Parts: sequence; structure tokens; C-alpha cells
Amino acid sequence: MARDIECTTPPQTPSRGQNAGKAKKCRGSRCLVLMAVCSGLICVLLLVFIVLQHFSITAERDLLKNYKDAVQVFNQTISRLQDTYSDLMTENDQLKYRFNYLNDELKNAYEQGFHWGSGWFFKSNDSKTWFQSRQYCRDRGADLVIINTEVKQSFLTSIISSSERLWIGLTDINQEGKMKWVDNSPLKQGFWSQGQPDDYIKNEDCVELVSSTPSLNNWNDISCSDTRKALCEK
Repeated sequence: MARDIECTTPPQTPSRGQNAGKAKKCRGSRCLVLMAVCSGLICVLLLVFIVLQHFSITAERDLLKNYKDAVQVFNQTISRLQDTYSDLMTENDQLKYRFNYLNDELKNAYEQGFHWGSGWFFKSNDSKTWFQSRQYCRDRGADLVIINTEVKQSFLTSIISSSERLWIGLTDINQEGKMKWVDNSPLKQGFWSQGQPDDYIKNEDCVELVSSTPSLNNWNDISCSDTRKALCEK
């Protein structure tokens, strides 16, 4: 039998040049992968930056819009307040005019007088001493008022200003402690403030009506040389 003789080719060892080529190919592939990864990261970073910029711009735009809205509301409020102030000043001027008008009318009414019961009452515009005030009344056919009832006392107190102090026709100048009216009738019922009359420093002989105190307790004795307005009765 003939033997088949196998011809085997011994394994070939790669040459140094082939190994170097393969190494170059591997390094090139790695560089491409690295470049691709870097490019991807850059794209991601750019995308993140763009998104953040978008949110930032949107937030700034919203903030600017809110600021503009706030400024607009503020300006509208200022405008309304200015209009309100102008209206209030106009109303204030009208009220001042009305007050002055009514005050003049009141003064005229006092000067001209008013009826109550069977009496005619009026008040002076100027403050004078008790004697000068009495003369003012007498020059007009009247005299300082005589108050001898609670009803009359309450009425006269109610129709005069709350800040006024007026002479009435009561005095003890002729005899200390003996109060008499201008018609020489003695005082029977007084409407004195608390602690009055006190004849302070022995020089208070005339009587004023102080309207700011309770209506049935508002007489006060003071010096006849003090000045008050006159409350006259005719």
C-alpha cells in the first residue's frame, strides 16, 4: 500500500510589518470612537446650554412682563389717587365755602335775633366787658338775658355755639353774695358749674354762660372787666 504522504505547511509567523499595520488600525479605530464620544458630549453640553438659556430667557421675559404689569398697576393707582385727591380738594373747597356761608348766616341770624316764647334774643358779634355788653343790648332796646327756668336755660344753651362764653344779666356787684338780675330781681334758681360761684380773688361779680359744659350747670362768675359776647333779650 502506498502511503499518502501529507504535506503540511508549517504555521506562518506574522511578520513585524503586519503587526505594526494592525496596531495602527486599532489606534485609528480608538481615535474615531473617542472623537465620536467627544462630539456626542459636546452636542449634549450644547443642548443643555441651549435648554438652560431658553429657561433663563423665558424667566427673564416673565419677570420683565411682571415688572411692566406692576408698573402699569402702580401708575394706574397713582392716577386714581391723584383724581381722588383732586376731588377731595374740590369737595374741601366747597365745604369751606359752605361753612363760611353758613357761619355768616349764623352770625347774621344772631345779630338779627330769634324768637322763643315771648322773648326776642340776639347776640353781639364782638367781645366786650359786662358793662359794655349790657350797653350794647340797651342801645338796641334790650338788656342782658334773664334766665329763671330750666326750660329757658336748656334752650339758650342748645342754640349757641359749643365754644362760646356769653354774658348774662346776673351780677352781685352792688352787694357781694347777693346775686340780682338786671331788672333788680333776686336770683331764685341758679345753674352753676361745679364749685361756682367762688368769687376768686374777691373780684368776680359778673356771670357768664359757658356752653361747653352741661346745660344745667354752666354758669361761672368772673371779673366784670373780662370780655365776652353779650346774650341779649328783648
